[in-house]
Amino acid sequence: MVINDFGAALRAWRDRVDPAAVGLKTASSRRVAGLRRGELATLAGISTEYVARLEQGRAATPSAQVCTSLARALRLSDDEQAHLMRLAGFAPAPDRIPCLIPSSLHRVIDELGDIPVAVYDAAWRLLHWNRLFAAVFGDPADATVDDRNALIIQFESRNPRVRQTDTERAYFEQSLVADLRSTSARYPNDPDVAALVSRLAGNDRFRHLWALRAVAVHESAHKTAVHPVVGAIPLDANVLTTQNADLRVVVLTPRPGTGAREKLDLLA
Repeated sequence: MVINDFGAALRAWRDRVDPAAVGLKTASSRRVAGLRRGELATLAGISTEYVARLEQGRAATPSAQVCTSLARALRLSDDEQAHLMRLAGFAPAPDRIPCLIPSSLHRVIDELGDIPVAVYDAAWRLLHWNRLFAAVFGDPADATVDDRNALIIQFESRNPRVRQTDTERAYFEQSLVADLRSTSARYPNDPDVAALVSRLAGNDRFRHLWALRAVAVHESAHKTAVHPVVGAIPLDANVLTTQNADLRVVVLTPRPGTGAREKLDLLA
């Protein structure tokens, strides 16, 4: 069977990866220059048989999550990751909110292990988080995809570990809703945005803020995480928005003079 373009690209990228560069021990008897299929499978969290089927063009179209895992394991550049996604049929649609995280951003987050960091899309769906974020706020993997949305968590009070003063809550909610209003204008045909607004419309606070039609970019907030072991952790949240993918990178730093740094170190 003729190997398809996706499989050919996967094989070429696998062959060029230095095993030592990804933390694998090498032996003098090694007969392949790059990664073995089993090694790539382990790094990407999939089976060796599935890697073989992908390379031979015998597998169904891989999911976006599998493609992202392969891109990270192969240390692809952002352009190469985008090419891999296109080969798999995941070319971004102009009227849908981007949700793919570039490999370079993954690497940056991996280096920020001493502070909680999370990545959201433009509708505030949580896409990725580091281990300390999960330790502080609870593991998002335990929630459904819809329930990982920051707006749903806020307006439906779904995270008991977050504590806000009345002033902090009012500012945070006003800012988030104004940001969502901006997103709805940029992606007017995205059905997920319409579904989110429809779900939240049952909340009195959201309905009032949405009716104001305020438009703004959410850039910062203050909140306190209440951890069952270390107690209150006062945090300052700063939001960095990527230019091309419209992703929101939320970096949570310990509030100075509160002892939050020591508690984060303990959890880390």
